[in-house]
Amino acid sequence: MPEALEVELTRQAMGVLVGRRFGAVERTDPLVVGDGVDVAVPGCSVESVGRRGKLLVVGTDGPTVGVHFGMTGRLFVDDGPAIDRLAYGAGGDDRVWDRWVVGLDDGSQLRLHDPRRLGRVWLEPAVGTLGPDVLTLTVSQLTTALARRRAPLKAVLLDQRAVAGLGNMLVDELLWRVGLDPHRVASSLDVAEVRRLQAAVRRRLPVMLRRGGSHTGTLSPVVRAAGGPCPRCGELLRRDTVGGRTTIWCPGHQR
Repeated sequence: MPEALEVELTRQAMGVLVGRRFGAVERTDPLVVGDGVDVAVPGCSVESVGRRGKLLVVGTDGPTVGVHFGMTGRLFVDDGPAIDRLAYGAGGDDRVWDRWVVGLDDGSQLRLHDPRRLGRVWLEPAVGTLGPDVLTLTVSQLTTALARRRAPLKAVLLDQRAVAGLGNMLVDELLWRVGLDPHRVASSLDVAEVRRLQAAVRRRLPVMLRRGGSHTGTLSPVVRAAGGPCPRCGELLRRDTVGGRTTIWCPGHQR
């Protein structure tokens, strides 16, 4: 699933839409496109392209449009993709997988390409229900997100209402780097551990953004696989399910 890094790269690329006007909707998939979108969008000018977590927010002189990319969604504009091939998605640009195509006033198109049909486009997204964005996360915000939460640490970090933008791969990477057990009760972290985790978020995510994201670039220079040795301490890595998600972690140094 595209995480905050991929959506941020998309936001940057989609800046070319600002000042352009949407034309007619040329293709739509009712499983992906919400009620009213195809009626409300044509004729609107794009005023901004923003992001909160994994949500792309397109502001117009009419409604605000939210785009969530599901597992395999990518946006194309001017016949070019905003991000490269996803690590787990089909490559190429087979237009049979275009789920929403809207014309632009210069004759080009904006296309949501989504083989698995798990993306969504809808009007007036409830941005306020999301937690603080992970790319600007402060110690205070992280402390609040974890406070009084009895769920496993990983599950809370994946909860978009707690922290917006983290996904499975990023959480495993961050917890491995800071040596925190994903099974830990979230509220059990002490002040030093919260600060260490926040520092890793603020330090590592910009590096991964420059590398191209967590699903499109190089997540880490070290390889970790269940049953193999931990690159840090040599302990055999384990594969568990935490918060319903596959988790690779080290019982040796993650505590």
